[in-house]
Amino acid sequence: MDKRQRILDFFLNHIKESVNLTQDEVELLYESIDIVELKRKECVLQPGQVSKHMRFVVTGSMRCYYLDLDSQEHTLQIGIEGWWINDLYSYLSGKESQMFVQAIEKTTLVQINSEALERLYVKIPALSTFFRIKIQNAYVSLQERMLEQMSIQVFDRYQKFIKEYRNIEQRVPQYMIASYLGVTPEFLSYLKKKHSM
Repeated sequence: MDKRQRILDFFLNHIKESVNLTQDEVELLYESIDIVELKRKECVLQPGQVSKHMRFVVTGSMRCYYLDLDSQEHTLQIGIEGWWINDLYSYLSGKESQMFVQAIEKTTLVQINSEALERLYVKIPALSTFFRIKIQNAYVSLQERMLEQMSIQVFDRYQKFIKEYRNIEQRVPQYMIASYLGVTPEFLSYLKKKHSM
């Protein structure tokens, strides 16, 4: 099996976890996607651009972050194999992004252009259901994360993060994990030492 077919199979299996597609629908879907190879630190979206794609991580890892007025990074999302990553606000509103969507490692993405996806919704109603579920889940996840930031101790959030993202500490620099948790790398390091005693 060639590399493209392995990528398509991985992507299709992910979709089939939520909805069923006929073979004709699968072919239509395959005609509408792009496979994108990214180098480490390469961006697919930067501030000022409008997000026009839904992006699925096949291999590697990505992050979505913004810079505040002091040029401090704030990581809002990390995506690993089998996860979707995007600036959904820009994608859904058509407004310019304030985010960077960047490869942490060498990464392979499947992406679907918004116009192609709108056409697919008409031809493949199951895909509309699939993306409705994904966007609803993204909203729920965002709200859960906001509540956790306000109510759960940092080390507990860290432990939950490690469970959610398998082998993440070997793949992602600690400063990105700290940024995702809303703390400094030094404070995260202190907590890890304190709890390892």
